[in-house]
Amino acid sequence: MKRVKTATFHLFAGGISILWLLPIGLVLVTAFRSFDDIAANGLGSLPRSFTFDGFVSAWTEGGEARAMLNSMIVTIPTVIITLFLGAMAAFALSRYDIPYRRTILLVMLAGNLLPPQILLVPVSRLSEVLGIYDTLIALMVVQIGFGLGFYTFVLYGFMRAIPGEIQQAAVIDGANTWQVFFRIILPLARPALAALGALAFTWVFNDLLWAITVLKTNTVMPVTPALLALQGQYVSVWNVIAAGSVVAAIPTVAVFLKFQKHFVSGLAVGAVK
Repeated sequence: MKRVKTATFHLFAGGISILWLLPIGLVLVTAFRSFDDIAANGLGSLPRSFTFDGFVSAWTEGGEARAMLNSMIVTIPTVIITLFLGAMAAFALSRYDIPYRRTILLVMLAGNLLPPQILLVPVSRLSEVLGIYDTLIALMVVQIGFGLGFYTFVLYGFMRAIPGEIQQAAVIDGANTWQVFFRIILPLARPALAALGALAFTWVFNDLLWAITVLKTNTVMPVTPALLALQGQYVSVWNVIAAGSVVAAIPTVAVFLKFQKHFVSGLAVGAVK
């Protein structure tokens, strides 16, 4: 009976895995096909060609090289700044008896509870008033502003669970507040920071909504809006679109694989706590 249950579970899980991997496999196969092959035989047919022309077209003619650079310029500083500010706020709220700290935490988190669609026009107008509309700075400010509350909330839970005796021992040894933060709290919160960093990189890098809200010039568009621009009004060059999607997925996959160990440990620690 146990073997039947195990076999059933594996068959069910294997079927779900195949269904999940099928679209990814279709995109990979399409990326290496030629446009003539797709046009003559259909998108769902077996491939009759193998070429890198789609990747070359997406990288050069499609402007993905410039878009990838824009995404990196936005994503890397945004993740670092947001995590640093979130860690500082979580440290203060979790380790010190600040008046109304729960209210402060809820107010910081409240921005993430609002549907982003109702904030598109106000955010766009505000960026125009500040004179940063259609610049990468505007996108960075928006991403930091809307991500800070969530990251603070998550890090608050991790830092609050750190035993207070560790901080007290460091203070007795003569450590000041900054030394406690950088030498004690941040190293202990490394799993949480790594997990949040991997998620934040994926969210910011793949963002489309805020990018098309505060940006309008093609030269400053990140990679996701650039992929959207590859689709034509009447004829879609599917091999180029698929190739561009594969290239755009490489940074996020690389970051996840790099921080996979810390990501899993961060989730485990959060589950135990």
